[in-house]
Amino acid sequence: MAIAKMLYKRWIDELWAGQPIASEVVSDDFVGHWPDRDVCGPAELHAIIKQTHDMIADLRFTIEIGPIVEGDLVAGRWVGVGKTDDGPMRFTGNDILRCADGRFVEYWTGTSTSKA
Repeated sequence: MAIAKMLYKRWIDELWAGQPIASEVVSDDFVGHWPDRDVCGPAELHAIIKQTHDMIADLRFTIEIGPIVEGDLVAGRWVGVGKTDDGPMRFTGNDILRCADGRFVEYWTGTSTSKA
């Protein structure tokens, strides 16, 4: 349980902060399920995070709830803030991740955005 909580903290505080650590926190066969597509492997995950940072300046995330660990699943709720050409943005999201052998292997996300 402690490993899964630490891994989720790295997921938010390091990976989604833009640090290139995807291969340290997700498996080679990782699959992330976004509402409009699946993201496979550390390289695709890193690319989507970079794309997000390219669209939103000064992007920062804070964990609001969790992580909650049950078996091989980890859940958390976060808030993200940043700036776009249209002004400040605020994001909220819920993550569910499946962990195996000390890394995340699968991910489901639900996210909504609004002006800050």
